[in-house]
Amino acid sequence: MDKPVLMTGASGRVGQAILQHAGETFNWRLVDREPVPRDRRPDHIADENIIIADIRDSEAVTAAVEGCQAVIHLAGDPRPEAPWNSVVENNINGTHSMYEVAVKTDIEKFIFASSNHAVGAYETEERTPDMYRPKDQYRLTGAELPRPTNHYGVSKATGEIIGRYYHDHHDISVVNVRIGNLTKGHPPIDYERGQAMWLSYRDCAHLFTRCIRAEYDFEIVYGISDNDRKYYSIERARTALGYNPQDNSAEWRGAEQYPDWGYSNSSLTSAMSDCRRSTFCSIRR
Repeated sequence: MDKPVLMTGASGRVGQAILQHAGETFNWRLVDREPVPRDRRPDHIADENIIIADIRDSEAVTAAVEGCQAVIHLAGDPRPEAPWNSVVENNINGTHSMYEVAVKTDIEKFIFASSNHAVGAYETEERTPDMYRPKDQYRLTGAELPRPTNHYGVSKATGEIIGRYYHDHHDISVVNVRIGNLTKGHPPIDYERGQAMWLSYRDCAHLFTRCIRAEYDFEIVYGISDNDRKYYSIERARTALGYNPQDNSAEWRGAEQYPDWGYSNSSLTSAMSDCRRSTFCSIRR
């Protein structure tokens, strides 16, 4: 039996995408500040594999990480408007603490959830909105320097640099996934930027599965689906990880795309209208 994979922040959107579409693929240990409810995890994950702990509690996290093959680090303050003191404590110090535990326990791979906010300042007035459109050839590849848009983005860029240090000095394999706009069921509607960086739930789970299974040294890749509109290149994720996304925001064009959602036409129209006003919308059954 394969060694477990430890995931922090399992109750968040990224963790839920992974567990919903790859939950049966690995033996999981889940670390979160609060219990992960039964309906938010696969049946095979027993209560003893749910560890209630702050990621800065090195003793508790060390006990959880022992014997694992990889760490998927998702935990932190996810708010784009998060204040500096919060991102320092939860995102920067928390990531540093997780790396310390990972090298102490001989973890083979560290998979870090970075963010589009780490490079958001590349979206200048001169480039937008053309860079969001299919014919535009501008691409960020992962080789560029960070250009964060907010304190949250600074914390994610810092997490990438922390990973560079631990890879260079402790020989741990590191992949940083700059996640785009992850929504469940469909891409954002009437929102060019969101469509250009859309990541579907199943493509998210596949990408993190490849992060666990592939062999690599240090990588920075973009986490988006294979959208016609894109300004993030997914070529490095393809070549380094074997990422093969299945979804494309251009292929979702209206109510006819959602025949099995259990919505009436009127409720679907209302839900789609709400989505137009939201960057991160998710219509739920």
